[in-house]
Amino acid sequence: MTGLGAVFRPQLPPERLRDVARVADAGGLEELWLWEDCFMEGGISAAAAALAWTERVRIGVGLLPVPLRNVALTAMEAATLHRMFPGRPVLAVGHGVQDWMGQVGARAESPVTLLREYLLALRALLRGEQVTRSGRYVTLDDVALDWPPAGPAPVLAGATGPRSLRLTGEAADGTLLTASTSPDGVRHARRLIEEGRESAGRQADPHEIVVYLLAATGPGAAERLHAELVAGGLQSVPNLGAAGDAGAVAEAVQRLADAGADRVILQPTGDEPDPEGFVRFVAEEVRPLVP
Repeated sequence: MTGLGAVFRPQLPPERLRDVARVADAGGLEELWLWEDCFMEGGISAAAAALAWTERVRIGVGLLPVPLRNVALTAMEAATLHRMFPGRPVLAVGHGVQDWMGQVGARAESPVTLLREYLLALRALLRGEQVTRSGRYVTLDDVALDWPPAGPAPVLAGATGPRSLRLTGEAADGTLLTASTSPDGVRHARRLIEEGRESAGRQADPHEIVVYLLAATGPGAAERLHAELVAGGLQSVPNLGAAGDAGAVAEAVQRLADAGADRVILQPTGDEPDPEGFVRFVAEEVRPLVP
């Protein structure tokens, strides 16, 4: 079965999260994803609150920008969430938007090197290992978590370019793709990820691909979707986004699944007029149509 979820976008004020998360939980939605976009809402703090307000829905953070966060701190926070809410947090890390990283003095000269070092150290810490590293960006001296996760704590990585996609296959447990990824883009990403897995000898390890899908429903759906694609310079990309009823959105989800996506997370437009209604739509109307 293709996994399905929705995004709580940070264009909404943080105080709206509780109602949206509770609607997701009550409606049986599998996953609700949050963003740590600069300079809006903190990903870990929002995830902790959403997990505490709910009982079963998985809460994803996609993604945490690694230049902003010491890897030991990320490991401590991730482990805490996994121990308090076993099986429910889903954390993804990535380069971050380089302009934003520059604004805070954290822009890395080699984002790919930073992400590789970070992923390898973070996953080792979450496995409960004692880690010593002296890399270009990540330095740890006999660091180990006192309270590592009691079970698996997979780490996903966001990627777009070829080098980063190969890296996710090499060093992450899964890959997060943006809403600018078409079905053909998913197929291309899958090939590059598999190249990375093969180079690292990780073909036997599970590796899920999670893809955001921009979606709109209700009055003015097509116009809102088109406006967002235009704003992102993506209006000429075929098979990108979905607007209309549950059937139309489910067909777009299926196209991504057929291309190799394991989980599809529906991303409302930034001006979605009814965030709670969007989550209900995904859980109650789209989910039954997605095998």
